[in-house]
Amino acid sequence: MPTALQRGFDNPVFDGQAVFKAAMWALSRPGLSRPVRGAEAAPAPLTPVLGALALTLADFETSVWLDAALAAAPAVERWLKFHTGTKLAAAPAEAGFALIADGAAMPELAAFGLGTQAYPDQSTTLLIAVAGFGAGTALRFEGPGVDGALELRIAGLPAAVLAGWADNKAAFPRGVDVILAGPDSVIGLPRTVSITVLED
Repeated sequence: MPTALQRGFDNPVFDGQAVFKAAMWALSRPGLSRPVRGAEAAPAPLTPVLGALALTLADFETSVWLDAALAAAPAVERWLKFHTGTKLAAAPAEAGFALIADGAAMPELAAFGLGTQAYPDQSTTLLIAVAGFGAGTALRFEGPGVDGALELRIAGLPAAVLAGWADNKAAFPRGVDVILAGPDSVIGLPRTVSITVLED
C-alpha cells in the first residue's frame, strides 16, 4: 500500500490546476465556497483539503510556516518537502504561506508577514483548516467581490482571525489573505473584505 510520502495528488497536473482555480475563485468571491478534491494521503494533522492547497501553492521558491500541531508531526515536513520542494520558515512573518491545522492556537494576524506599501504581495497567505461551512459563527461579508452582503456560518473559524480582521483590512494594501479549508471545499477571505459577527 502506498505511503503518505509516496503519494500526493493522484494526477498532479490536473488536480493541481483544479485546486488552484478553486482557490483563486474563492478569493475573488469572498464568502462563497468552492468544492475541492482533497489529497487523501496527506499525513495527519493535515486535512485532505489543507494538504491539497499546500501541494498546489507551495514550491521550491516559496517558504511555508507550520503551526505547532503540524510542526510536531515529522511526516508533514517530509511529505511537503518531497512533493513541493518548499522550505520551512522559522517564524510566521517570514513565510509566503502559513499552514494552520489548529486554529485555536494560531498567532494573531499581525504576527504574519503583511507585505509593504511598495510590495503588498509579499505578505503571508494563511491556509487554515476549519470544521465546516453552514454551522457555527454567523458572519456577514461585504466588499469587493460580494454582491451587496452575504451571510454565512463558519464552524471552527479561529478567534485570532476575527479579532485581528478589522486591523488587517485597515492596513490595505498591506495585510494577509486567508483561505479556509473545510472538509470538502474552500472559502476565501481576501484582505479587502469586511467581516461582521452577527448575533445569534
